[in-house]
Amino acid sequence: MKKIALYVLMMILSVTIACNKNDNDANALNAVSTETQAVKENKKTSQVTFIEIGSVNCIPCRMMQPVMEKIKQKYGSKVSIVFYDVWTNEGAPYAQKFGIRVIPTQVFLDSEGKEFFRHEGYFPYEAIDELLQKQGIKP
Repeated sequence: MKKIALYVLMMILSVTIACNKNDNDANALNAVSTETQAVKENKKTSQVTFIEIGSVNCIPCRMMQPVMEKIKQKYGSKVSIVFYDVWTNEGAPYAQKFGIRVIPTQVFLDSEGKEFFRHEGYFPYEAIDELLQKQGIKP
């Protein structure tokens, strides 16, 4: 398990370093700015922004896809769900922005855009549902 976590961390760092040395730095910064704008827009309609940071090529990350869909179905516009694939040029800056150590990582922002909870690894639906309800978010 430690070898897998170390491998994932090395991959994230490799992608992040490659992106930082790439001429796409300006695009990456624009993407992060766009994300910040998206979070601001979500604050108007959502009570919580649920950011899933992972990859479509990661098995635990793929296991999170149905979990996110169930949360979306239950909470609708009260919870905005955003996914970033950190193994792509577009998603890699978010690993650095959010200080990601392993994937998947879930970051939860309140309506002001402030982080109130973070989880690393697979996060079951029931645990997310309980977290949201403790925050006063009702379906």
